[in-house]
Amino acid sequence: MATDMKHVCQTVGCDKPATLKCPVCIKLKLEDAYFCSQECFKKNWSQHKVVHDAKIKSEPHDPFKNYRYTGELRAVYPLSPRRHVPEHIMRPDYAETSIPVSEQNVRMSSTIKVLNAEEIEGMRKVCKISREVLDIGAAAIRPGITTDEIDEIIHNATIERGAYPSPLNYYQFPKSVCTSVNEVICHGIPDKRPLKDGDIVNLDVTCYYNGFHGDMNATYCVGNVDDKSKKLIDTARECLEKAIAMVKPGLRYRDFGKVIEEHAKKNGFSVVRTFTGHGINQLFHCAPNVPHYNGNKAVGIIKPGHCFTIEPMICEGHWRDEIWPDNWTAVTADGKRSAQFEHTLLVTENGVEILTK
Repeated sequence: MATDMKHVCQTVGCDKPATLKCPVCIKLKLEDAYFCSQECFKKNWSQHKVVHDAKIKSEPHDPFKNYRYTGELRAVYPLSPRRHVPEHIMRPDYAETSIPVSEQNVRMSSTIKVLNAEEIEGMRKVCKISREVLDIGAAAIRPGITTDEIDEIIHNATIERGAYPSPLNYYQFPKSVCTSVNEVICHGIPDKRPLKDGDIVNLDVTCYYNGFHGDMNATYCVGNVDDKSKKLIDTARECLEKAIAMVKPGLRYRDFGKVIEEHAKKNGFSVVRTFTGHGINQLFHCAPNVPHYNGNKAVGIIKPGHCFTIEPMICEGHWRDEIWPDNWTAVTADGKRSAQFEHTLLVTENGVEILTK
């Protein structure tokens, strides 16, 4: 321990002169803490180290130091506090409790809702908002900005339009948008890490407005990106476009996977299997399940009035994934990059309307 001029020992009940300074406090640039002896220092350690812990947690740090990351990306905490949503904005049922009871009530059902004219108009309105919000968030992407700062921009753009950011507190997700960088496949939590030149980042925006959810995402380059990453992004976009071109009444939901995986493989990439597209309406996630890989067993036939997402996740390497200790961030198991695009789609009598275009 370091020594200094005479002070009073900080151990409770000990008023002896103290000359020893806590070395951890010096290292962390905290106010000096004095002790009269090594014995008093050790006796008070469990209480005193709380000051150190608070300081460490307030500074940018990796919260999962014992986790074996699959790639170069690291979480950077602390997360900013939960953002405020004005009281007048309509909320989904999970906004306070984090549990989407309405979804859970139909979780085991494969029945696909057919929207009526009024519900279709509700979906059009919310998807228009989601498109605007995503474009605002994308315009902020640059080297040096943190994903937490992008989250704030997207959150503010959402509530300015009278909408609720659907991810916020959905099964305790702590932010208003998913930001998935490099090897993150999906569900990345915005944090204090600045984006770097050469990164790729996916912004997944869902807004809730007047009782309906609108969901979309896209992957963007940050500054100067290598050619392989550009090809990955282009391929992911093309996979979505090819799948959308198939949509019409009578098609099976399982049929998208063959076209998506064939195009991905032709370009040297793989398709994630764990995460799928989904039905969307008054519920954030519901039937149908829309896998993106060949040979899937998805149930259901496309009919006019169905509303769902297609959102293929395409990987540079293998499609296998794992989850960070935050219980949300899905990453490629081999640490290689992943890209994704998503639209919310409405089936018409003759084809499809891209609601988030």
